[in-house]
Amino acid sequence: MQGADILVGIDAGTSVIKAVAFDLAGRQLASSSVPNRYHAGADGSATQSLPQTWNDCAAALRGLGEKIDGLAGRTAALSVTAQGDGTWLVGRDGPVGDAWLWLDARAAPTVARLAAGPGNRARFEATGTGLNTCQQGAQMAHMDAHAPELLDSAQVALHCKDWLYLNLTGIRATDPSEASFTFGNFRSRTYDDSVIEALGLTHRRALLPEIIEGTRTTHPLTKDAASQTGLRAGTPVCLGYVDMVMTALGAGVHGGAPGDVACSTVGSTGVHLRAVHPDRVHLNAEGTGYVICLPIPDMVTQVQTNMAATLNLDWILGVAAGIMSDMGAAVTHRDLIAHMDGWLAQSRPGQIVYHPYISEAGERGPFVNAAARAGFAGLNASHRYPDLIRAVAEGLGMAMRDCYAAMGPLPGELRLTGGAARSKALRGIMSASLNAPVRVSDREEAGAAGAAMMAAVAIGAYPDMDACIAEWVTPLLGPAEPPDTDLVAAYDRLFPAFAASRQALPPAWDALSAARAAYSKGNQDEQ
Repeated sequence: MQGADILVGIDAGTSVIKAVAFDLAGRQLASSSVPNRYHAGADGSATQSLPQTWNDCAAALRGLGEKIDGLAGRTAALSVTAQGDGTWLVGRDGPVGDAWLWLDARAAPTVARLAAGPGNRARFEATGTGLNTCQQGAQMAHMDAHAPELLDSAQVALHCKDWLYLNLTGIRATDPSEASFTFGNFRSRTYDDSVIEALGLTHRRALLPEIIEGTRTTHPLTKDAASQTGLRAGTPVCLGYVDMVMTALGAGVHGGAPGDVACSTVGSTGVHLRAVHPDRVHLNAEGTGYVICLPIPDMVTQVQTNMAATLNLDWILGVAAGIMSDMGAAVTHRDLIAHMDGWLAQSRPGQIVYHPYISEAGERGPFVNAAARAGFAGLNASHRYPDLIRAVAEGLGMAMRDCYAAMGPLPGELRLTGGAARSKALRGIMSASLNAPVRVSDREEAGAAGAAMMAAVAIGAYPDMDACIAEWVTPLLGPAEPPDTDLVAAYDRLFPAFAASRQALPPAWDALSAARAAYSKGNQDEQ
């Protein structure tokens, strides 16, 4: 497209949809965002409107056009990534109800049934991915057993980015990353009939869309989508990979010795990845984690994900905010965040174990247990609030180490992104937990950048992804921050206590879950 000098990356997360403009050399020019909305139900459901999600995406693109003069004519291509997992069903006349998000926990009994089945280990060895309630395969299997009318009404089962791609291009498709870790084989990047059979979905095979590789194939923006977004009809659109690997790609997961460099996004959730050749994938005995393809030939990421990361810090700070508010001294979350590094400095490292399983959905990495809950071990009467803050922060580091240990040897370098990367004290805890130097990227919107990098390769702005990384990623990586040797020693002593208590807690979690269920049932009966 003559005169086109901008690439647009769309990143549709769980809480916000962003449209970000970059020049062809990777410099961010402007961004526009629209809050995302979903509904959480008492039954464990977490759902989102398909039409509203598309409308919000279009609004974000229009907002970007208001910030950049002539955006429509200057856009060489746009690419879309989005929240992973979940089930977005589309029928002949449009959406089949609301999407089931990755947060949806309703498929838990189906996950337990399938995980105990004879085909589950073979399914894991093909996909490299443990079963959990987040995934489309588990959710569709649950629908098939308990709400078959949903699947009966559908013509295709999509993910969030696929739904947006359909609205942008009119094409029903998915990408190799989500296709292979859900229904396929990470080595071939195609669907695997034995995996589909293990999920009990052979008779639903026709719902799975075509797989397209976004670095090689694009489709033109439709006239209808152009009128809604303010962009030009015919603009090439690239289907990105799932947001986890797009963020990691933009933040530097690939570059350096394969397997030695790791990338963690420590935000509301924790996502821990390392890029390896498929032959070097470590499939753990527990059958957990993900293997997700990169948009690079013969490279995949091994992934372990924590359901909650900085949400744990939000909780402990929220406790203080609530108490102070009740005492008539209201403070904001921002006020307390400003004190966090000082509180960490007032406390001794490695004194208390904290398991950061604060999510009501339990945990999925490096183990899957919907009943898992957060807790402290080792408190005594001398401990004060700063000690609890430190324990929670160290719990994030221990959970990260737990995840990387499940993927093989600990990495030699950690590239960190997300909210935790902004705090020097938190970076130090993460670095010491792995005994690895930390580097932080100056890339502001790594997920959108990763998607835009795929578009850059697709339109020939770069010959391959390595060349794009050399200009878009490597120059933005900050200097290596070496781990504190005293902290490393403290955390080497702390981790065995963390791991031993984590492995001993499942019976207690189960008993607590049963007690809560009995209490809730008793209250319902009284009403």
